[in-house]
Amino acid sequence: MAYTLTTLPDAALPFDQVIDVRAPSEFAVDHVPGAINLPVLSDAERAKVGTVYVQQDRFLARKIGAALVARNAAAHIEGPLADRDGGWRPLVYCWRGGQRSGSFASILAQIGWRVELIEGGYRSYRRLVSRLLYDDPLPVRPILIDGGTGTGKTQLLDHLARDGAQVIDLEGLANHRGSNFGGWADGQPAQKMFESRLAQAIHALDPARPVFLEAESNAIGTLLIPPSVWQAMKTAPVVRVTAPVAARARFLTTTYPDLTADADLLARRIDALRPYQPGDMIDGWHGLARAGDFTALAEGLIQHHYDPRYARPGKETRPDLGLIEMPGLTDADLAQAAERLRDLVGDGSR
Repeated sequence: MAYTLTTLPDAALPFDQVIDVRAPSEFAVDHVPGAINLPVLSDAERAKVGTVYVQQDRFLARKIGAALVARNAAAHIEGPLADRDGGWRPLVYCWRGGQRSGSFASILAQIGWRVELIEGGYRSYRRLVSRLLYDDPLPVRPILIDGGTGTGKTQLLDHLARDGAQVIDLEGLANHRGSNFGGWADGQPAQKMFESRLAQAIHALDPARPVFLEAESNAIGTLLIPPSVWQAMKTAPVVRVTAPVAARARFLTTTYPDLTADADLLARRIDALRPYQPGDMIDGWHGLARAGDFTALAEGLIQHHYDPRYARPGKETRPDLGLIEMPGLTDADLAQAAERLRDLVGDGSR
């Protein structure tokens, strides 16, 4: 009944569904990609059983736990699993492949389903992620796209991906646009979930071809880029992109619609720059925000905050593959820049 993960799981797994039976809070932090959560103990139930186990009696805790698992398993069988036919083959796991997943798998097996457990549970999956992102050298060759704020780097990645190039959108995986103004309302995933997403993206790549990434610092919002990826990025070749400041300012007003629509949020993000900018500059930016002159605000931020910070030394150790100057940031401009970038690098996809 045990299935050993030797590589990161993907669509080639010989199972119809992967089921995580851990509590919802555990699942929210991280889980095997594609897994569904059918907890055999809720967060409150898990805490209750653990308290009884530690403070009262181990046998009593196991008895209470067994009753709860059976009750929850019945709800799953009568609910989410009600339409599964006799040939359905699930793969089940919990934290370490112990009592929770074993109990649930036994019930499913008694029904007649060909169920198996991930040997070692979630921990065995997490070891594979850690080995890829923390221990081993990155198995692909990164090419970085570097440029100032508002030069459309994320959109360049989109065009490259549509044209068949290999890309990893770190900001997309981190749910953050990378700057002080870049957070989204629904927040960022946990660090482990970010790493799972990143590991899965790397696992799907062809190591014989380069992969394009946006040049980043070692953190995106609150999330850290794992060591194997960061070490490869530190010495990766760079293609630089530029565009006129006015075009960049107009572009930013279209890519940050959440800020232009929420005056309070925009004011908080401007205030967050007080440690870096004089008070009169901050007050002027607040005035532009209140007046709704978002293009002038974006231009001021580019010229007085972002470009000076971008110009600081530290990137010169990376091999420079060249500069792509864009006359503007329309979709046509970005598409043309993506084509020039692929010609410059020669990514082997055509």
